[in-house]
Amino acid sequence: MRMRDTFIKPMHPEGRRFVAAFAVVALVLFFLWEPLGWLGVGLTVWCYYFFRDPERVVPQRPGLVLSPADGVVSLIEPAVPPAELGMGETALTRVSVFMSVFNCHVNRAPVAGEVLAVAYRPGKFLNASLDKASEDNERNALRLRMEDGREIAVVQIAGLVARRILCWSKDGDRLARGERFGLIRFGSRLDVYLPKGVAPQVEIGQTMIAGESVIADLGDGDDA
Repeated sequence: MRMRDTFIKPMHPEGRRFVAAFAVVALVLFFLWEPLGWLGVGLTVWCYYFFRDPERVVPQRPGLVLSPADGVVSLIEPAVPPAELGMGETALTRVSVFMSVFNCHVNRAPVAGEVLAVAYRPGKFLNASLDKASEDNERNALRLRMEDGREIAVVQIAGLVARRILCWSKDGDRLARGERFGLIRFGSRLDVYLPKGVAPQVEIGQTMIAGESVIADLGDGDDA
């Protein structure tokens, strides 16, 4: 049986210390009062589930832009990419994917390309589903250049309970489409800024799977 067909998913190494801490707390709670101990067990299982890192089947057709996160499309609107990326002041189509605390939080590259810039900016911790979260919240932005010269921005945004954005990519790295590049704890959002003239192929409320669900088609492959 393939790993993706099983209920138990592999856990990202980032989650090991958190699961261990939850397990210790659960053990202490058992000594205090057994019902509290079982509550601790439930929270430990949830913590493991939060840091799950399942394998994904990445579509190979050229020209596809994939979702960088598991979650729900919360916003589709024109917006100027983060100023710190230096992509100009022209508004591009922004697709936002909101992750709840029950989604997998490993982030994946929407396209293959070279990382031209990685820019972190501190900020607030508003509800990540709000429009103003893109401007006000703590964020980490990546600027990617594809082989055809076009560029895409993908932005990790902290949320109401998220207090840590992790990004493993740096300037000059080359990412494969669907490759893991970061993670956010605990509940947050990712924005994708599409190249000029590219229309999204998703709707608000649609469920996304990181590295598998298609956000847009750049028109470089065969007819859909």
